[in-house]
Amino acid sequence: MSGVVTVAYIGATILFILALGGLSHPETARRGNLYGMVGMSIALLATVLGVVTDHHLLLVLGLIVGGAIGIILARRVQMTQMPELVAILHSLVGLAAVLVGFANFMDPEVHFEGVEQTIHDIEVYLSILIGAVTFSGSVIAFGKLSGKISGAPLVIPGRHWLNLGLLIITIVVGWQFVNESANAGIGITSGLNPLIIMTAVALLFGIHMVMAIGGADMPVVVSMLNSYSGWAAAATGFMLSNNLLIVTGALVGSSGAILSYIMCRAMNRKFLAVIAGGFGTSDSASKGDSAVQGEAIAIESIEVASLLSGAKEIMIIPGYGMAVAQAQHTVCEITKVLRSKGINVRFGIHPVAGRMPGHMNVLLAEARVPYDIVFEMDEINQDFSNVDVSIIIGANDIVNPSAQEEPDSPIAGMPVLEAWKGKATVVLKRSMATGYAGVQNPLFFKENTRMLFGDARESLDAVLREL
Repeated sequence: MSGVVTVAYIGATILFILALGGLSHPETARRGNLYGMVGMSIALLATVLGVVTDHHLLLVLGLIVGGAIGIILARRVQMTQMPELVAILHSLVGLAAVLVGFANFMDPEVHFEGVEQTIHDIEVYLSILIGAVTFSGSVIAFGKLSGKISGAPLVIPGRHWLNLGLLIITIVVGWQFVNESANAGIGITSGLNPLIIMTAVALLFGIHMVMAIGGADMPVVVSMLNSYSGWAAAATGFMLSNNLLIVTGALVGSSGAILSYIMCRAMNRKFLAVIAGGFGTSDSASKGDSAVQGEAIAIESIEVASLLSGAKEIMIIPGYGMAVAQAQHTVCEITKVLRSKGINVRFGIHPVAGRMPGHMNVLLAEARVPYDIVFEMDEINQDFSNVDVSIIIGANDIVNPSAQEEPDSPIAGMPVLEAWKGKATVVLKRSMATGYAGVQNPLFFKENTRMLFGDARESLDAVLREL
């Protein structure tokens, strides 16, 4: 039976790799999802039938309950709520790693001798440590993304010293845990107290780490927690001697780490700088960034429709405001009307637009916007000088010229979509409030910029009627 399980695990691993490859592009994402689903089904069946020797009824009940919850969430959660859903699912992975770690440590049948016991204890310790950080950090990320917790960074005096202190405690307690466990007899759970202390410290660290990160860095946080959840699963795989869990965790952990690097590069940020504290935590954030820099000129829907009808090149830049207003379907209809008139319409996507990596791409794909007119920032940034009208839907920080023009700005150096270089810009916003980074946007006050105030979907519906 072990041979069949091994073959099934290899097959599942191959399918998981194919899933990652498919998810790398919108056109193959459905196929990638299918590969992942089939691979996970094979992994579950192989584990339940070939690895687990008893308690099958309890396991099946767990699968039914978990599957039912997953189906309900998938049907009820709106596309705009995907970032917080992803965050809370990461927390479940972390919580599972913590609970499995404690269960494995306290199992009297799990005991090794000498060096093997020490290695196993380190695996248990790392699994619980990474899992606890992932769990508490993901819960806070969920709160921030859903608006239940303020997106502003929580800056505690001496927070870096606090983090260093927590790290030192974790190392010292870990050394104590390994020593106590190594000296314990079979069936004796000596070392439980250090393990509990470490868990509490890890939970505190996860909370403090994400609370200190500013709202503009949340896409990096989501991908970072994705990576953490993978490494927690990999550590659990080592602890349980489960090769598939090790490989799957490593795939998730490494891909999440690469994605975090890509996000940081797109924001001209260093990963450690994000962890140390997000946008808006520096002193420069208060140096007049939120001061009014001119007079914004409002525009009506009929004027926007006239601008669009008379244009030859149009660039649409979606942001989180489009997600909140669920305006993506109206945007798609407007795009169809304009393209039927021979107008070239393209979409410019910033890597960190929205609240998670690829957020805008997912929304546009849901609305069935053609993939071939959706471009990443690096592909179209040089084309803005030829654009007649740029339509910015609920975006702020990703089109902020102060990133290039103000060295003291908290977002200085962050690559942005250079919409102000076009002939005309229309910005859809509810108000003149700053973006998630808490920085005022000079684009709103430029001579060629017009502000269309109100709910994005209602405003775009009016534009569509006029068109």
